[in-house]
Formats: sequence, structure tokens, C-alpha cells
Amino acid sequence: MTDFPKRRVAILGSTGSIGTQAIDVIKANPDRFAVEVLTANGNADLLIKQAVDLKPNVVVICNEDRYDQVFAALDPLDIKVYAGAAAIASVVQMDTVDVVLTAMVGYAGLLPTIRAIEAGKTIALANKETLVVAGELITKLARDKGVNILPVDSEHSAIFQCLVGEFQNPIEKIILTASGGPFRGKDRDFLANVTKAQALKHPNWSMGAKITIDSASLMNKGLEVIEAKWLFGLTAEQIDVVVHPQSIIHSLVQFEDGSLKAQMGLPDMKLPIQFALGYPYRLKSDFPRFSFLDYPTLTFEQPDLKTFRNLQLAFDALNRGGNAPCIINAANEIAVDAFLHDKIGFLDMADIVESCLTYATFVQSPTYEDYVQSDTEVRQLAGERIKSKV
Repeated sequence: MTDFPKRRVAILGSTGSIGTQAIDVIKANPDRFAVEVLTANGNADLLIKQAVDLKPNVVVICNEDRYDQVFAALDPLDIKVYAGAAAIASVVQMDTVDVVLTAMVGYAGLLPTIRAIEAGKTIALANKETLVVAGELITKLARDKGVNILPVDSEHSAIFQCLVGEFQNPIEKIILTASGGPFRGKDRDFLANVTKAQALKHPNWSMGAKITIDSASLMNKGLEVIEAKWLFGLTAEQIDVVVHPQSIIHSLVQFEDGSLKAQMGLPDMKLPIQFALGYPYRLKSDFPRFSFLDYPTLTFEQPDLKTFRNLQLAFDALNRGGNAPCIINAANEIAVDAFLHDKIGFLDMADIVESCLTYATFVQSPTYEDYVQSDTEVRQLAGERIKSKV
């Protein structure tokens, strides 16, 4: 593959699950990729270790209280060190960056992604909240700037891989698969008493705490439904969700002739990360290979929308449009944090999301400033709802 130019990558969220796996992919392909920027929220120790190993040009620690520690460790290595959210939004615009992997958690990924698109950078999108919160704004900006947004989520990567070579053929619908999480098949009486330790034990995937809780509540699948609308230009009616406990079929596309294409493989995020960073090429890897003999039975079932209400709330927000997806995202981020800090129960999370969706200010055609204001309002509203439950 002699025509593959070496790509300089900025990893936003390098100390998280996606970020650390992306570093593994890059280290396995030193002739294809180089790390130009690393950013982290507050894990200064791991960020320093990564920077010493990879020698990026720039490092950003979002938590300004950890700046002195990072600077002292990396300045002698001639690695530039900055701090704060504004610095992350700035460094993605550097001329020396080719690809920005957005692996930050939550709403925090929105502004850096906007700035990277404005600077014409290819986006490897692992921060689904960016399209959930401001999908119309982001996709229009990407079209205007001629920027590719390459999905890293395993489900959206699967859809994208199925569409390669099919871009001229209209999609009839897509089917996003969901593992069902650790509580698949459980009823509300059971869920009323589950602990965060139980919720954090995902049966198939190793992920960060926030996305693992979202998977347990099916909010993660709801956010993926909204993300899919914007990535692939679909309506809510063109998006189905099917529970597939084995997590081998990562998602499917159905075309107008009725044919279905699926992307399959073992549950390993390194494959979609590598596909996004290397697109349009498939790079050789030593990832474990799937064998049908190890999985003689693949099963499928309908999601339980009455028990796992977050998925239905996400469809409701998608159908409502405007800033409604922004509302449920902000409410969910606050609710998940409260659950992880033992302030509310598992079922309370959906109650808080539903309340915020009902009572927060609705804006039909939001601007960026409207999204910022909506996010702030909803976080306060959700916080009030949590206090009433404590």
C-alpha cells in the first residue's frame, strides 16, 4: 500500500477506553500513523505516560489543576503542554493534524469537533453526543467544509462498512443491534434495586463507566439511533433496533430490493477504530478472528421499550426534533453521574430524562448558542430533579 500517506492524529480523550485502544492501533501501524496531539480530562498520570511513549507535539490536560504536574513531566521532552477546554478546541485546528479522533465523553466533545471541521480536518467520530446534540449543525458544517465524518461506534462503523460500494443505492432501513446489556430480560421490580456495580458489568464490551451505564439502560442505543439519522440521512422510520446478545452482528443495512448486508466480527473496538483511521483502506491486523463454530447460535429479540424507557425517549426526541435530543443528552449525563455517585436508583434515570424532555425549553430551529443554553438549562433542571429524589 505504497500510496498510503502517514496520517497525523489528534486523540481527544486519549486516556479513556477508545483513546487507549486507538493508541494500540497506532502503535501497531507506525508506518501509517503518528500521534500529533493527546488530550485528557483529568488523568494526568496516564496522559504523561502516553506522551513519554508516543512523543506527540502537543498535550492538553483539561483539568487546569493538573497542568503543573503535566508540564513538569513533559516540558523537558520538548512537548508543548496546555490546559483547559478552550485549548482542546484550539489545538485541533493545527496545520500538523490530519485526523481528529473525538473520543471525549459527552457534550464536551461538541465544540472541539466544530473547530476541527471548520479547520477542514477529517473526523473519526467516537463521541456520539456531538451528533445527538447538534446533528443538523454538524452535518451541514461538514458538507460546507467538505469534511468526512467517519464513524467509530461499532454499530455505525458496521453500517458504514456495509455502505461502501453502495452509496448510489438508497437505504430502505438500517437495523442497529444491541447486546441488551447486563439486565436483558429483567423486569422493573428487579431494576429498582440494582447497584452500579451490577450495571457496570457489561457482558460483551469493555467500555468507560458512562457508556457502560448507558448500555445497561439502553440509552446508549437511543443515542446511536439519533446519531444514525444524521450520519446516514435517515428518518426515524428507517431505523430499527434489535437485541442481539452475542454482539457478533454489529448492524445491518436493508436496501430497496430487500437485500440485507451485515458486518460481523468479535466484539473488539480496535477494528472500527482502525477502519476509521485507515479509511478507505483496510489495514492488516492481528486481531482475533471470528469462527462460526464458536458461535453456533445467533439470537435476536425485540427490545423491551416499557422496561428500558430510555430507548423510547430517544425515539420521541428524534421525532420531535429541534433541541429535544440535546435535552435528553444533558439530562442523561447528569442522571448517569448521579447514579454512579449513589444519589439515585437505576430507574430514576429515565424518570429524570422524561421530566426534562417534558419541561425544558423547546427550540424548533436551534443555533449553536441555543444548544449551549439548552445544555446549561437542562443540567440545572436535572439537578433539581435529583435533589427531590434524595
